[in-house]
Amino acid sequence: MGFLIFASMATNPAVSFNLLNQDLLLLPQKAIYWQQEKALIVADVHLGKVGHFRKAGIAVPRDMEQNELAVLSDLIFEHNPQKLIFLGDFFHSDMNSDWDWFILWRSQFPKLEIILVKGNHDIIDDSHYRQLNIFLHDQLLAGPFLMLHQPLTGDDLKEAPGYVFCGHIHPGISLAGKARQHITLPCFAFGARQAILPSFGKFTGRVAIRSNKTDKIFAIANDKVLAID
Repeated sequence: MGFLIFASMATNPAVSFNLLNQDLLLLPQKAIYWQQEKALIVADVHLGKVGHFRKAGIAVPRDMEQNELAVLSDLIFEHNPQKLIFLGDFFHSDMNSDWDWFILWRSQFPKLEIILVKGNHDIIDDSHYRQLNIFLHDQLLAGPFLMLHQPLTGDDLKEAPGYVFCGHIHPGISLAGKARQHITLPCFAFGARQAILPSFGKFTGRVAIRSNKTDKIFAIANDKVLAID
């Protein structure tokens, strides 16, 4: 169940955000560039979802999967990261023809360190990732941050060894206009001990989340990041 917010919004193509003395750039492509580590962080790409639906006989535009990889390429050329960190659900299902597109894409960035923190959809055998020089983790402690796929709650969150970065729930925020119109936008949600990233993949839904007053929410609309006040 989501919440409704009447908000003033500051708009920028991207937003600089300092967290625990780390400089983060929140990007309208639904990714984070972590400047100190020269790391690009994305969650829930769900590559292969198009191929999965095609195998089931559901018509999906054929260029959708290549578009996701093209956006990743653009981000790499723009920010020149040394690392690319996927916070789980990188590939949506078992092996299908979309994996071949990823092999081709990976060959264009042979020196880029790629890390996958595995999610519930990452069921392809680990050997396929290792053949592409991709490092696999169930969780990853990097600086002050603990990289996971699924959010933590309760005591697990309190006892986490770092501030959590995660995805999984495809967060969105419900906004209301003056004429009572409503829209749910993908968002970055920064709580006291945990940040939930929006799903990078376009072929996914989103769930409106509840927010505490102390949370910092950044919505994404019209290729801009909106700081919700």
